[in-house]
Amino acid sequence: MNISTVGVSSVDRDELRKLVAEKYRDVALNPELGFHFHTGEPLARILGYPSDVVALLPRGTVDSFAGTGNPFLFGDLHEGEVVVDVGCGAGFDTLIAARQVGSRGKVIAIDMTPEMRAKAAAGAAMLGLANVEVRDGYAESLPVGDGEATVVISNGVINLCPDKQAVFHEMFRVLRPGGRLQVGDILVHREVPQDARDDIDLWSG
Repeated sequence: MNISTVGVSSVDRDELRKLVAEKYRDVALNPELGFHFHTGEPLARILGYPSDVVALLPRGTVDSFAGTGNPFLFGDLHEGEVVVDVGCGAGFDTLIAARQVGSRGKVIAIDMTPEMRAKAAAGAAMLGLANVEVRDGYAESLPVGDGEATVVISNGVINLCPDKQAVFHEMFRVLRPGGRLQVGDILVHREVPQDARDDIDLWSG
């Protein structure tokens, strides 16, 4: 799929962000409610995360996990790397990344939902991971300097962004030369009709 040929949705971006944030606020605060997508430890098993890795994470972090893939299937991260986690959610991948890069490395975790950011920061504090910094921001305008990251990871966020080209431009902007993307997300093999792309209920539901 050529990302440059993907049509941009005409949905109201601010309204979509509001609806998505409301949904993931519930995932952060009340993960036991159940949702139209998988969450928690069962989802981590489905996506191939090793049980011993998941067992080291705080229970609250695991319970609010709501990814769609596993960016670590592309390989573990390396000691000393600088990682940007786009749409970090409750910090599930953030904390795994922070343990892999070690004290000489750093993870910048970015999310637009305050409750998810709070949960990610709390998980890092619980594990004593001083190499995690949680920032408020959007995938289309990352609060990260040019060429700051060795690796950009993301899990289940790009599919929620109407302007995917802007997201990828930002990811490449913050990557240093020779850096890499490790993304787990949803890929649609058939073209989505424009009227479906413009239906905000389909985006948020």
